[in-house]
Amino acid sequence: MNYYTDDAILVVKPGMIARGKEEIKKAFIAIAKYFNNSIVPTQGEMIILEAGDCALVLSQTLLEADKEDSGFSMDRRATYVFKKNSEGEWLCAIDNSYGTELINK
Repeated sequence: MNYYTDDAILVVKPGMIARGKEEIKKAFIAIAKYFNNSIVPTQGEMIILEAGDCALVLSQTLLEADKEDSGFSMDRRATYVFKKNSEGEWLCAIDNSYGTELINK
């Protein structure tokens, strides 16, 4: 949770958003349970667009898990927004592994 801003949001799935570190933590626990604690995310190609203390990250996010029947793609074009804090650390403010697919849902 150290990598998130206090007011961060996580797109859990289309139509479901976790807000703040406590909700995000609960969501990650539920996601791990859904995938039988087998989910392994990796990043593919990544583009970072930086302006001042904000950055938009466009990334190929690949998910592997032992679960065969997920209703969601395991190869995603994610979008993330990061903000630089007063210590110069980049923290995630918006974690959206579904990227623009949210428009289609």
